[in-house]
Amino acid sequence: MFESLELLSTDAILGLIAEYKNDTRLEKIDLGVGVYRTMDGKTPVLNVVKKAEQMLVNDQESKVYIGTAGSANFNSEIQKLIFGEIDLNDRMVTIQAPGGSGSLRVAAEMILRASPSSSVWVSEPTWANHMPLLSSAGVSIKPYPYYDFEKHVIKFDEMLDTLRNASASDIVLLHACCHNPTGLDLSKDQWQLLTDIVIERDLIPFVDIAYQGFADGLDEDVYGIRHMTKFVSEMIVSSSCSKNFGLYRDRVGALSILAKDKDSKRIIDSQINNVVRTIYSVPPDHGAAVVSLILNNEKLRNEWILELAEMRERLKSMRIMLYELLLAKAPKYDFSHLVRATGMFCFLGVTEEQVKELKKDFGIYMVNSSRINIAGITPRNVNYLANSIIDVLQ
Repeated sequence: MFESLELLSTDAILGLIAEYKNDTRLEKIDLGVGVYRTMDGKTPVLNVVKKAEQMLVNDQESKVYIGTAGSANFNSEIQKLIFGEIDLNDRMVTIQAPGGSGSLRVAAEMILRASPSSSVWVSEPTWANHMPLLSSAGVSIKPYPYYDFEKHVIKFDEMLDTLRNASASDIVLLHACCHNPTGLDLSKDQWQLLTDIVIERDLIPFVDIAYQGFADGLDEDVYGIRHMTKFVSEMIVSSSCSKNFGLYRDRVGALSILAKDKDSKRIIDSQINNVVRTIYSVPPDHGAAVVSLILNNEKLRNEWILELAEMRERLKSMRIMLYELLLAKAPKYDFSHLVRATGMFCFLGVTEEQVKELKKDFGIYMVNSSRINIAGITPRNVNYLANSIIDVLQ
């Protein structure tokens, strides 16, 4: 049977991991893999997570199944973390999911059940796995303009012009904050204008939030979601705890769907739980139990907020440090987008050939598009990185 299958190419990021690992140069730098790292180049378990895990070890009495929707307490806390004090009890369904990816896949299945003729509009570019996740489920994908690769700004007017031509009941996939891969986010004014278009064209916003707290703060990073919630009748929100809780391998995410009314909510609730039952039956418990414990315990929650702020500020400081070095060493080149971007990612802004030179001559690894993970930069390697970038530019 399997003889009919064809060999697929290695994922670009996985290929980079292998190349980097086999590189023997001491000064090598990994700017490719999408995980947070400390100044020591490690991706640690957060201290607050360790404390919560120990509490679970001591107190947890069973590993029995938790049901298709997952932990009710986790779902409630995540809903409050994203939507704040907005009263959504009569209209919102939230389920626990196996990571942001699992959440996106369940959302795709729900879209196909509810409106199979609708298209999902995605930013150009977007997270590399958005389109495979959605299209492999059978969802129709269309692009809207987002990033100007030459000027390193958002093509906001072009984005709105394109969405004005979308059909009613089409879905618009948006990044709440820390846009991956560009790092450039919509301003408050732009979120407001976009909301007007969504209402005017009768579109459904589908917001992916994988980095809450990594841009400006927990509440600041969900401005767009909370603003839209006040005006739209339906919305989909896919969220992840991989980055802001450091729970990558524990696969902790959630899917929230805003319904038009209480009756629609009941239908959505039944359908979404049926989708889960037919895909993975029940979500994993451990990571979500950790998150739930942290968010419900005032002391742990405050510790988490401080650790999250440390991660956020480290990323900002590395952006500033790299930008200032490049500005001082090569003022004729404009790298201001490095400090205008937020979160872990942005485009460096060099050519594919220059990306290859950086890898070959200096042991600096990034994907061919020049998307870099800022977390790979440290005070110890930033000067070497800046000098290497300038060398390939000149």
